[in-house]
Amino acid sequence: MIANLIFDRETQQALDAVVTDHAIWKARLEDWCNINTGSSNLEGLQAFLLMLEEAFKALPGTCVRRPLLPEAIINAQGQEAEHALSDSLHVIVRPEAPIKLVLTGHYDTVFPAQSSFQTVCEIEPGVVNGPGVADMKGGLWVMLEALKAFETLPCASQIGYEVLLSPDEEIGSPGSAALLHEIGARSDVGLTYEPALADGSMSGARKGSGNFSLTIHGKAAHVGRAHHEGRSAIAAAARFVAGLEALNGRAPGVTFNTGRVDGGGPNNVVPDLAVVRFNVRVPDAEAATWAQSEVEALIGQYLSGGGIHAHLHGGFSRPPKPRTPAQELVFAQVAAAGKAVGLELVYKDTGGVCEGNNLAASGCANVDTLGPRGGLIHSDQEFAILDSFPERIRLSLAILVGYATGQLDAKAPRRLLAQELGTHPCS
Repeated sequence: MIANLIFDRETQQALDAVVTDHAIWKARLEDWCNINTGSSNLEGLQAFLLMLEEAFKALPGTCVRRPLLPEAIINAQGQEAEHALSDSLHVIVRPEAPIKLVLTGHYDTVFPAQSSFQTVCEIEPGVVNGPGVADMKGGLWVMLEALKAFETLPCASQIGYEVLLSPDEEIGSPGSAALLHEIGARSDVGLTYEPALADGSMSGARKGSGNFSLTIHGKAAHVGRAHHEGRSAIAAAARFVAGLEALNGRAPGVTFNTGRVDGGGPNNVVPDLAVVRFNVRVPDAEAATWAQSEVEALIGQYLSGGGIHAHLHGGFSRPPKPRTPAQELVFAQVAAAGKAVGLELVYKDTGGVCEGNNLAASGCANVDTLGPRGGLIHSDQEFAILDSFPERIRLSLAILVGYATGQLDAKAPRRLLAQELGTHPCS
């Protein structure tokens, strides 16, 4: 049982001083969200990174760029290629402090440079629509303003924290995953700023996610003169996709989704190349093993011999984030902080994935939906509720003060994890 949090006069003043004016929040979102930062828009990402650097230099400590290795991809021709990534921004404040936190967020969105969804507008009083207003440039504003308020308090000296802002979360964090693991492994608790649901509900357990590319090679032939001599990669891909989609419902909580198929050419040529791109979501490691074996079985069934062969690329880049005792403790601590600022927080398990999965895999228990309330993310209907910005800033400030003053034990989740690993050494 966690006791009710008590705030001193300085903390209460900081809570009361949080900006509530809708016009100010709308202007801030317009400033950031009207710049396109689709994961592949390197020019837009680098332009926005300059703005992030300027904004986060308001915090003490160091603010540096961390270059990322290129993302390895399979192109439409079935060849291995590289996709350059923008830099991550890494802020380090008081690394010598007794309590160590990590705060993460991403500045890329799912909307490419050519998207028609480019600007912020108010669709009804107090509700804004725009790319990233919730997911998650809005969340970055919540993080920054909470940290700035926290830095005005004497208790801030007890917490050292690292902020990592990444340009590749929406494509699975291929470049920043190693940094997330590195920082998470040395942190007591993690705070991530994905949006909460419109009703304020937050993420509990999260599934794991794997992204795969399957390159299929057949044999080209003239469709009129020698169709029988050809081996269609497209036909083989179709059989594989049908088999893959039929796996849905076979195991609890496991889903398979074909996102894209590349390949083919002129109608008078038997196609000799196809690339199938698909995603798999799993609730636990055992399910991931089962899913991988089923995919390999389908490849053996449909894509081996007879002039057809295939190569599978990719894997599970985000491990599942289950409700471990350490996770449940962090959820309870955050709920206590929420109660102290008038919020009744509810956690709901989700099939979505985020950087919280990566932090959990590093041994860092975390809460990952501390951003504004909103919804319909990854669509041109994405929205954020302006009243939720001051609400969620106060929540983060309460969490930080709770840990800094010892009313919330930041070291306890790691102790629980150590006990769990001691009981189950193979886990």
